[in-house]
Amino acid sequence: MIPREILKQVRRIEIRTRGLVNEVFSGEYHSVFKGRGMSFAEVREYQYGDDIRNIDWNVTARSGAPFVKVYEEERELTVMLVVDVSASGEFGSRERRKGELAVEICGLLAFSAIKNNDKVGLIIFSDRVEKFVPPRKGRRHVLRVLRELLYHKPEGRGTELRTALEYLTHVQRKRAVAFVVSDFQDVGFEKALSVAGKRHDLIAIRIGDEREEALPDLGYMELEDPESGEVAVVNTSDPDFRERFTQGVRRRRAELDRALRRSKVDVVDVVTGRPYVRPLMRFFEERARRQ
Repeated sequence: MIPREILKQVRRIEIRTRGLVNEVFSGEYHSVFKGRGMSFAEVREYQYGDDIRNIDWNVTARSGAPFVKVYEEERELTVMLVVDVSASGEFGSRERRKGELAVEICGLLAFSAIKNNDKVGLIIFSDRVEKFVPPRKGRRHVLRVLRELLYHKPEGRGTELRTALEYLTHVQRKRAVAFVVSDFQDVGFEKALSVAGKRHDLIAIRIGDEREEALPDLGYMELEDPESGEVAVVNTSDPDFRERFTQGVRRRRAELDRALRRSKVDVVDVVTGRPYVRPLMRFFEERARRQ
């Protein structure tokens, strides 16, 4: 029996994201994520400006007038949401945690997909793959995906992106649009990223929090790594320490950016406490320009 509060959360996410899908994202989603190719639709009489390479010579010979083949886009896509539920997602210095932001973004992407009659699947992972929901169509299926994300109790605390990407490559044989929603606090997944990026259209949704990038001046603090449980006491009033902390964060981010570029994986950065619509729209606009 699913708790009533979970059902209320699902409904709130649907209401919040449905307006964005209808008003903003549906057209961009359709234009950016193309179908699998072109399929034959019909034959019609030649019109001025038609490509002569599409002339159907058999029909033309029988009728005595030129006819051309008409093709249409095979629209149906599969969208896979690969979602990190490791313990670091519980962090958030603003009104919502990183994990909560991840669920809402997944809702927006999933409702955009079904509005375009695409399938949506789900992989939930931490330091292991914890849940797989095969791709299907329809609103009821998307609501199930959201319930799984909200109701799921993680078994692992760490992050193992390599395992999740290898699972995606194994379980999803046909090319898909795969959104990897994570804070990417992991190393050693570059090879799996490259393999998955060649098979699928891979997009990284990197979720962060401003307090992970720069520490406030609050004197001595006890900091705990939520994934490893390691605890350290640090002096945040020491400007040298704060600078080393910030430089370390920037160095790791730059290393990840290079790995994503090498694998030709697009990245969208969203931060708790800031609107996520603008970064997503910028991603759609930039990709549309490249195409």
